[in-house]
Amino acid sequence: RILDGDASMEDISLIEQTAAVISESADCAIGYTAGEAVLKSVKVFKSDYESHVQSGYCSSREEQPVPCASLCPAGVDIPGYILLVASGRFEDAIKLIRKDNPFPAVCGLICEHPCEMGCRRGVIDDAVNIRGIKRYAAEKAGYVPAPLRGEKTGKHISIIGAGPSGLSCAYYLALMGHDVDVYEKRHYPGGMLRYGIPDYRLPEKTLTDEINVILETGVKLHLDTDIGSDITISELDKQSDAVYIAIGAHSDKKLRIPGEDIEGVTSAVELLRKIGDGEKPDFTGKKVAVVGGGNVAMDCARSSVRLGAETVNIVYRRRQEDMTALTEEIEGAIAEGCEVVSMMAPVRVEAGAEGKAKYLVCQPQIIGKIGRDGRPGVSAANLPETKIEADIIIVAIGQAIESEKFGEYGLKLQWGAIASSDECDFEDFEGMFCGGDCATGPATVIKAIAAGKVAARNIDNYLGFNHEISVDFDIPQPSLADRNPCGRVKMKERAAQERKNDFILMEQNMTDEEAKQECSRCLGCDHFGYGVFRGGRCFKW
Repeated sequence: RILDGDASMEDISLIEQTAAVISESADCAIGYTAGEAVLKSVKVFKSDYESHVQSGYCSSREEQPVPCASLCPAGVDIPGYILLVASGRFEDAIKLIRKDNPFPAVCGLICEHPCEMGCRRGVIDDAVNIRGIKRYAAEKAGYVPAPLRGEKTGKHISIIGAGPSGLSCAYYLALMGHDVDVYEKRHYPGGMLRYGIPDYRLPEKTLTDEINVILETGVKLHLDTDIGSDITISELDKQSDAVYIAIGAHSDKKLRIPGEDIEGVTSAVELLRKIGDGEKPDFTGKKVAVVGGGNVAMDCARSSVRLGAETVNIVYRRRQEDMTALTEEIEGAIAEGCEVVSMMAPVRVEAGAEGKAKYLVCQPQIIGKIGRDGRPGVSAANLPETKIEADIIIVAIGQAIESEKFGEYGLKLQWGAIASSDECDFEDFEGMFCGGDCATGPATVIKAIAAGKVAARNIDNYLGFNHEISVDFDIPQPSLADRNPCGRVKMKERAAQERKNDFILMEQNMTDEEAKQECSRCLGCDHFGYGVFRGGRCFKW
């Protein structure tokens, strides 16, 4: 029924339930192994099942049906670099990654790895630890210089914002031979990589080293430069052949509850920005409440512990299992002493005798019907309000975009974002492009990088060129050995009682033995069966 397009979303649940019953109750191996196989296929390829029901076709890209590469927003050749790592060719692995993503070391530490969601190894046991292999490759390779830039074109591009999208666009445009100037409002480059991710997850040196490689291509960086004050959009437009807007999402969203302006209430953006600038606040002896359930909320909670907080409560209006943060981030926060206070919706902040925040008052919630996003909704429960004692209240419910000055210039705004076309440009503003969080709303690092890559290609085409970004080496052939069931190597972390006292990198790298074993788990979908790259491996774009 699903393949014929006659099924509903309830049929997917029915398949899961039936397979679970067979798996748990069958007396023979054929029965329970068949049930387990169906359960795993629904878990690993659920988006494909849903796509068949909703649209009548598989969601995998027809021109590139290798799941990991297809699900990577930047289109990184994941099977290729895994083969290179397995062969000990670490520098070539980094060069292959940089063909599509100039931040291999950064993404090896903090990428949300959507590539692993569709890894076919999950049907056998568990997805390959793709992010971990990338991190291993980056550390083993060490410094890998940038490729030689192409012949100068005489064209000049201005980029607004030195975050992952702006720097990625600058990197590829410079390799194509264009002159690029990047304008950044803050003291340091990196955008939310620096001002949104604490050092214990992404060390400052790792980020700086990767940015320096980008600057090796000839990109010029202008820091502490505010567009609109220090230089206008009109001036940039006049002095450039093209302009790329990549300002990210560096403003905060409000709870819109009484007392939110009381001293002691701050936002995740403000806290992480101070930490990024090296101005770490002292929370010694403070009771901290973090409102939100995403990765940023976990970063704030875990940072608060490291800043000396006496207690840290993570207040979330849904259940813990409904949080959008990665499971490992939630578990890490709990291990470091944070407490998750779920099913609580903030309704107001109350001040103490000194006029500073004293309590976060919450209304208990009751679970409701499941919505379109697959999560159950909530509503106010018939219970009295609860007071959570808090000297510091950190609001981490999302970021907003500082797009007003671009709207004043004439660019179309939609829901606070800058509304560019699918090609990242604007109908009435020739030579102006936009991408990343400021165009899509807050998203992931790898999506911002992908947007910068796409913008570089579109700007190059707009300027009348068709430059290619490529690598000049071969990829090893995969092993023909059987892939027997084997557990996934998980990244280890420093002990919670140790790491919670500092901002030193908490995650430990794979050992040589672990990396070799994890690389051997790759099924080689790019070579075998349905997953072969149609038209051959893409060595250039």
